[in-house]
This record gives sequence, C-alpha cells and structure tokens, in this order.
Amino acid sequence: MFAVLFGLSTDYEVFLVSRMHVQWTLAGDNKRAVIRGQGETGRVITAASLIMILVFAAFIYGGQMTIQQIGLGFAAAIFVDAYIARTVLVPSVMHMLGRANWWLPAWLDRRLPRLLVEPAGLTTTGSLREPTGVGPRQL
Repeated sequence: MFAVLFGLSTDYEVFLVSRMHVQWTLAGDNKRAVIRGQGETGRVITAASLIMILVFAAFIYGGQMTIQQIGLGFAAAIFVDAYIARTVLVPSVMHMLGRANWWLPAWLDRRLPRLLVEPAGLTTTGSLREPTGVGPRQL
C-alpha cells in the first residue's frame, strides 16, 4: 500500500514544485513562486485526487472485507496526502524556508543537467532570452 501511495503522491509533488520552480526562475521571489505555483496547480491536484478518492471509495461497496479495507485505506491516504500535505504543509514550509528552498551546492549545480519544461529560453537568472537566430515573430 505504501509503494502505491508513494507513486501517486509523487505526481502531486512534481506538479506543485515544478510550477513553483518555474515561477522562482522567472521572478526570483519565493513568496510569489509558492503562491502562483500553488494557485496554478491547485485545481489539477484537486481534480486528480478527487477522482482517485472516488474510485477507491467505490471499493468499499464491494463484497469482500479485504477489498473494502484497501479501498478505504487508499481513499483516506490520498485525501490526507493531497489536501493536507500537498496543499497545506508543503506550501507552508516553503514559505517559512524562503530562498533556502532553492539552494543547491555549486558543485551539484554544475553536474546536474538544466531541464526546463517551459517557457522556452528561460535562464536560471530569472530572465528570458531568445534562442539564437530566432526573433520573437519566428517562434
């Protein structure tokens, strides 16, 4: 049960923190990054978790006690993870930590690849740059 729940909750964390990181990279303001990141992913996390909670809660109406227990356990765990951990605790801790959220040792920063999902041309200094040889109208 733990392994399945870990996999499901990882999705929420990736949605939430990746959006916050994009905002952090754009503005360099932790408070804005956390607020905008949570605001932009809140509906996605709510919808996905609600669907899973309803599916697992439907197992409660099954005839076997084991299936009912699994359904109740998954539904309760997803509720706690999605609504308490991901939408309350994670943003609260990130507000308290401030800029420390985004600290990375220099040696590790040099070794890790720069993977950017969006927007194209975003640099880690918080500024946008155009790809070489391509103007804004040609994108």
